[in-house]
Amino acid sequence: MSDTAWTPEQFEVAVADDKTRFHDLDLPHALLRAIQDLGFEYCSPIQAESLPLCLDGYDMIGKAQTGTGKTAAFLVNLIDTFLRDPRPNRKPGSPRALVLAPTRELVMQIAKDAEGLCKYTDLNVQEIVGGIDYQKQREDLRAAPCDIMVATPGRLIDFLRQNEVNLRNVEILVLDEADRMLDMGFIPDVRRIVRACPHREKRQTILYSATFSQAIMDLVERWTVDPKSVIIEPDSVATDTVEQIVYITTADDKYNLLKNLILKGDLHKVMVFANRRTIVNRLATRLQKDGIEAAELSGDVPQKKRISTLENFKEGRVRVLVATDVAGRGIHIDGVGHVVNFTLPEEAEDYVHRIGRTGRAGSEGTSISFADEDDGHLIPAIEGYINRKLPSERPSEDLLG
Repeated sequence: MSDTAWTPEQFEVAVADDKTRFHDLDLPHALLRAIQDLGFEYCSPIQAESLPLCLDGYDMIGKAQTGTGKTAAFLVNLIDTFLRDPRPNRKPGSPRALVLAPTRELVMQIAKDAEGLCKYTDLNVQEIVGGIDYQKQREDLRAAPCDIMVATPGRLIDFLRQNEVNLRNVEILVLDEADRMLDMGFIPDVRRIVRACPHREKRQTILYSATFSQAIMDLVERWTVDPKSVIIEPDSVATDTVEQIVYITTADDKYNLLKNLILKGDLHKVMVFANRRTIVNRLATRLQKDGIEAAELSGDVPQKKRISTLENFKEGRVRVLVATDVAGRGIHIDGVGHVVNFTLPEEAEDYVHRIGRTGRAGSEGTSISFADEDDGHLIPAIEGYINRKLPSERPSEDLLG
């Protein structure tokens, strides 16, 4: 799909001292437009630190937990590279980029993310996984040239044996969750796959791992050339003074649950987080109609209005501040007693940033998260990131009425 009618001026993101905007990376318009559609404005720490290095062509090893944005970090690099250097008239089954991941679920998620970022391009994404019709995948491989191939090692080996895949033209090799591939016994297969790719000096290699064991470092030594290293450690300090609870609910019940928590609990200085600006606007409007002093803080709110809104919240003239992660990050307001995750953050690190708005300076705070049928699957990644189990329960009937 063409992006000729779109310009970056339509994607306004305020400059912030402590954050890197995707605008700052000089990305192609087609890619930047897709990033806007996905609701991203600022890079996560792993993206901010690793993307400039990758875009400059360096090999890279990254230590990052699930849910920190590493998938977008390497995908943005692939797409940027291929849009700047198109290679037409290529043969099917010969990808320009190969992303290896240990599980079918992860491969499918990476492929889905890649397709979202490729929305306004002609780049082709193909996934190669076990447990899905072999013949259908073979037909897909033969149907069109592949730019980004995302695969599990076992099924890719099958296609290599059948000469359905040729890896001699791979320009960028990504190994995601290398430590897990090692634990699952995939490394012999991965070694064979890497040997089928161009020599390490003729490709860019990006390797992510949650741990840097000696075995992983041996692979790094063998498969990369002078790699740059980026390490993002989970920040769990802010969680120590915050009581955390998850309410298991439904999308239809969430608003009543929020309203009743505020009114029946007589809560003041509440920050409510949602993932999208449209949700933030809708929530603030509904709360106001129900007689609750609420204001919104998002990328759509002009800077002057943001300042006055924050001042009103600090002074207690606004009872509930509804915000996106972008607007909420870096806000330091004393006395915020409760943080409510109306929608769970898509990146686990943002959960820590959100609940860090309360429980500050040694005071106690409470974090309440709503988990429904749409985002309940994000809980395990959050628990893994903060290294603790989140207590969960169903809300009482009086909170849903």
